[in-house]
Amino acid sequence: MEPTIVGAGHETIEHHEPSVHHWRASQLRRLGIPAPLAEVYAGRIDWHQMARLVQRGCPPRLALRIAS
Repeated sequence: MEPTIVGAGHETIEHHEPSVHHWRASQLRRLGIPAPLAEVYAGRIDWHQMARLVQRGCPPRLALRIAS
């Protein structure tokens, strides 16, 4: 999918684009989620919620269960 031009040099990024998926998966991996799970859940959960849980001491896999 091509990005949609919004105005004066701005464009939106479609959430289904591979680059967005890979970025979200990399954020989940940084939080301690194993790569296969990160790939599966990258488009299904809010990684910001995951980050908050992990930063507060929640184990990554438990945070994944809570956020999903």
